[in-house]
Amino acid sequence: MELQSDYELQKPSNFPMRTYRILIVEDEKPIRDMVYFALGSDGYEIIEAVDGRGATEKLAQQTPHLILMDWMLPDVSGLELVRRIKRDDLTREIPIIMLTAKTEERDKIEGLDSGADDYITKPFSIKELSARIRAVLRRSDPNEHDNKLMHGRLVLDLDAHHVLIDGQQIEVGPTEFRLLEFFMTHSDKVYSRAQLLDFVWGRSKFVEERTVDVHILRLRKLLKPHDCHTMVQTVRGYGYRFVVEK
Repeated sequence: MELQSDYELQKPSNFPMRTYRILIVEDEKPIRDMVYFALGSDGYEIIEAVDGRGATEKLAQQTPHLILMDWMLPDVSGLELVRRIKRDDLTREIPIIMLTAKTEERDKIEGLDSGADDYITKPFSIKELSARIRAVLRRSDPNEHDNKLMHGRLVLDLDAHHVLIDGQQIEVGPTEFRLLEFFMTHSDKVYSRAQLLDFVWGRSKFVEERTVDVHILRLRKLLKPHDCHTMVQTVRGYGYRFVVEK
């Protein structure tokens, strides 16, 4: 199958300020290559899988911001894979765009009912795919055109990897930065140590739960001189939560 090749290699005016990671699950190499080249030129980080098993392994290694899912895969239906992803607490919020040659209305309805966020039929133009991706990211991520997360006096600059409090930069390590980013995008929810390990470190990393406590302690120590350490709260007998400063 050939993609329509009307894509122009200029960055659009709404070129993503953040680096978004997209997982494409597609067994046809020409399609993967075209998407990889075109979306990579748009500033996206692309990871690839050729079947359901490969997609599952990629998801265990790192969490993408969006998934492009082919319906017809060699080992499992893309539809069934979407259902599995949406049943998993760790992946259910990842937006998914189905890619398929199926054009019947009933197929589109089945795809959307399975949990897909959008549905695009083959052959498709890269321009249309890029527009669909931006639209889905806007719906799923209110910070899609903003490279900063802000809660009260606390600001996380995702591009520069800076943490600022009242405009003053504080130095944090890469793990504390990822932990803080996760907390700021999942505020007021309680997470166990095991959940934090999965979300922040990744399922494929073999790390003891005690490691979470060590990094929480470091993060609080960095925030304490600015009276922001109380935003990271311990929920006795369960884990931790991040409370937005009022």
